[in-house]
Amino acid sequence: MKKFSTAALLLALTAAANGFAATGDNGTISPRCAFLPNAPDQHTVVRGDTLWDISGKFLQHPWCWPQVWGLNRDQIRDPHWIYPGQIVYFDRASGRLRLGNAVGSASGTPTVKLSPQVRTEGLGQDAIPAIPSSVIEPFLSQPLIVSENELKNVPRIMATDEGRVILGKNDKAYVRGDLQSGTSFQVFRPGIPLKDPGTGKVIGYEAAYLGTVKLEREAKSPDEAHVFRVVTVKEEMGIGDRLMPVPPTPILNYMPHPPEANVDARIVSVYGGVSQAGQNQIVTVNRGSKDGLDTGTVLELYRFGQVVSDRTDDSGFFSFSSWGRKKVKLPDTQYGSLFVFRVFDNISYGLVMQVTDSVQIGDVARSPD
Repeated sequence: MKKFSTAALLLALTAAANGFAATGDNGTISPRCAFLPNAPDQHTVVRGDTLWDISGKFLQHPWCWPQVWGLNRDQIRDPHWIYPGQIVYFDRASGRLRLGNAVGSASGTPTVKLSPQVRTEGLGQDAIPAIPSSVIEPFLSQPLIVSENELKNVPRIMATDEGRVILGKNDKAYVRGDLQSGTSFQVFRPGIPLKDPGTGKVIGYEAAYLGTVKLEREAKSPDEAHVFRVVTVKEEMGIGDRLMPVPPTPILNYMPHPPEANVDARIVSVYGGVSQAGQNQIVTVNRGSKDGLDTGTVLELYRFGQVVSDRTDDSGFFSFSSWGRKKVKLPDTQYGSLFVFRVFDNISYGLVMQVTDSVQIGDVARSPD
C-alpha cells in the first residue's frame, strides 16, 4: 500500500473528516468536486460498473471524475478506458484518484500497484463505459433534430414500386433530391415543432425515425428519380417521407465535464411525448453547439422557485392575508443532473442522471456551481 508521511497522514485524516475537495490542475481546491466524507480507500472495478457509478462512490458530484484524475480539456474529449480487475485508489494526500492493479506480495497480502493515468490504448470491448451506454444507444443516430431550412432541401420519397402505400423491407422507393454523394440514408417524418420555453419560438423539429434505405441506382438526369432499396423498417414509411444521411458510428464512451462557458438552458421536451421524466430517461434542452455544449457536457437540473407573498412584511407579525404584501422569489431548487450525449446547433439530447424529483418541461438546466 502507499505509504504516507506523518504530516501527510494528518492532512488526509483531516480532509476525510471534512469532505476532501479535489484539486485542480493548478493545485487550487475545487469545492464543487468534494470527496464524500465516507469515501472508501479503493474500489475494485467489476463488469457492469460505469465511470459515473464508480465516481459516485468517492465524490459528491460523480461528473467530477475527470477533474480528480487531473485530466486536461484535450484529454477529457478523448475516451479514457478502465477495465474490470483494476483498482481505483483514493490518494487522500493529493486529493486524487489513481488507477492500479492488484499484485501479490511475499506475505500473501495483495498490494496496489499504481499507474500514473487511465489506460488509453485501444477501444477494448471490456472497457468500462462512462454512463449506461445501452440506455442511449438508440438515440445516438435517431431520432433526428432538423431545422425548417433542412426540411425544404432534403431528398424525399416521391413514388413507390407498384403504387404501394406502405414500404416494407427490400421494397423499392423512388427519390427526388440532391443526395450529395450519399448512398445510405435514414428515413424520417417531420414531427411536432420544438419551441423554446423562454421565447416561444420554434427552434427545431424532432423527426420520427422510420428506418433506413440504400441507394441502388442514381438518377442519370435531373428529371429522373433515384432508386433506393428499403433496408430496415421501424415504422411505416411511404410517399412524402424525407431522407437524411446515416450519421457515422458514434463513440460510445464519454468523459463528463462542465461546459467551458456558462450555460443557462431550459427543458424543451421529454422523449416519448410525456410531460415528465425520471432517471435514465431522455430529454431535450434549448441549447446546442452554438452555445458551447458538446458531447459529455454535464448540467445541473433546477426547479424554479415560487414567488410568494411575505406575510410578515411591514407588520412585524404573521398574517394569512397576502394583500399588499411584498412578493419574494424563493431560491431555485437543484434536484439532479443531466448528461448531454448528442448535440445539434440549437438543441441537445441529455440523459437524466440522479434526481430527487421528476424532470418537467420548462425546468432549468445550467452549468454546475
